[in-house]
Amino acid sequence: MSAQETAPRHAASAHHTGRPRVAVVTGGSRGIGRRTVSRLAADGFALVVGYAGRREAAEDAVEEVTGAGGRAIAVRADVADEQQVAALFAATEDRFGGVDVVVHAAGRMSLAPVAELDLSELDALYRTNIRGTFAVAQQAARRLRGGGSFIAFSTSVVGLAFPGYGAYSAGKGAVEALTPILARELRGRDITVNAVAPGPTATDLFLEGKDEQTIARLAAQPPLERLGTPADIAEVVAFLASPAGHWVNGQVIRANGGII
Repeated sequence: MSAQETAPRHAASAHHTGRPRVAVVTGGSRGIGRRTVSRLAADGFALVVGYAGRREAAEDAVEEVTGAGGRAIAVRADVADEQQVAALFAATEDRFGGVDVVVHAAGRMSLAPVAELDLSELDALYRTNIRGTFAVAQQAARRLRGGGSFIAFSTSVVGLAFPGYGAYSAGKGAVEALTPILARELRGRDITVNAVAPGPTATDLFLEGKDEQTIARLAAQPPLERLGTPADIAEVVAFLASPAGHWVNGQVIRANGGII
């Protein structure tokens, strides 16, 4: 078989056809998701901003994209409700003709020692972070076009094992387990599946409930001696969503400034 015959099958994918690429970003109304919306728009993607309750913030994200000459819509969906997630993807296809990249940034975090954990809060956490990931991944697996990418979110706490993060970290551990399995299930489709695992990042979700001393201690941990920013993480997502990152597949990328 010649080298030409064994060339990657994505030669005719969205990377190369010249058609506009389309990205769905869940949790796109704030934090890392919001920054990812802006970053992918700068790369020429049409954006669908998925949100759960922050309609005004989602509409602000859309206005930021359209104001810069891009294309974007906001669609409300509870990521753990498979019917709403299916409707989110259907709205994307109706408006933009298909889906090339799915960034699943929606998530929930609550902290407590295991001995004090309210199990009803555990159920709510797992509903959003595990069931939600599966519901979004399921639609992505069914609908992504060749050359596309599914990018989920974990956390570096899975490896760092901070006390109080048991429920949150265990849920994200499920995301990490899913990532290479889904990548292999999509064999032959020219679709990559990866997860980004941020370290301490200056988002509202992270900063909530922490005093200045705690924040300073966490900021001092990486060799780079600062907290991550949503822009730091959005750059990693943009790479994984780009042709340049398409050989990275089935991986968990620990974007944390070097905390080990």
